[in-house]
Amino acid sequence: MMRSSAPPVHSSKTLKVTVTYLNLSTLVEPAPTIPSQISSLTLLRTKNPTVSFYRYLYYQVGEPWLWYERRGMSDSDLHAIITNDAVAIHVLYIEGTPAGYVELDNRVPGEVEIAYFGLLPEYIGCKLGPWFLYWAVREAQSQSPDRIWVNTCTLDHPAALALYQRTGFVIYERQTLTIWDPRTQPNW
Repeated sequence: MMRSSAPPVHSSKTLKVTVTYLNLSTLVEPAPTIPSQISSLTLLRTKNPTVSFYRYLYYQVGEPWLWYERRGMSDSDLHAIITNDAVAIHVLYIEGTPAGYVELDNRVPGEVEIAYFGLLPEYIGCKLGPWFLYWAVREAQSQSPDRIWVNTCTLDHPAALALYQRTGFVIYERQTLTIWDPRTQPNW
């Protein structure tokens, strides 16, 4: 998920990234089913998570997709976000092991942003993504917002945009940015 403004273009250590912003139009029915090979699935909202646990989730889910925005964030700034009552972090567990998470940000009145959503690398390809995203959207809808939105970018999983669209999201904006390659930054 991209949120940062583009750095000046003067280095070979930059990446061009296209960010796509989507609003939920109508949630597609019926709900995807839980894959048959999954025998024990649990979803828990983590209330007041520790920064270290959150960073574990963020790093494990986001590293393949170069999520970087929160890597350089101070512990106190990150703690203020993840313990805010308007931010809900739900962790997906498979047989007691974290498999992914979704962060629903309701800090803007009337809106729920799916701020972060993804699976740990070991669970990608298990067909959990469609079910988990559907669950996340239903959870966001339970807050009766005027708007549910998400963004994805060309660094995210290649199937991310199509999954959002199959779930009922519609593109409302695209933006191309130049960012510093996160792998060249000290906090990587």
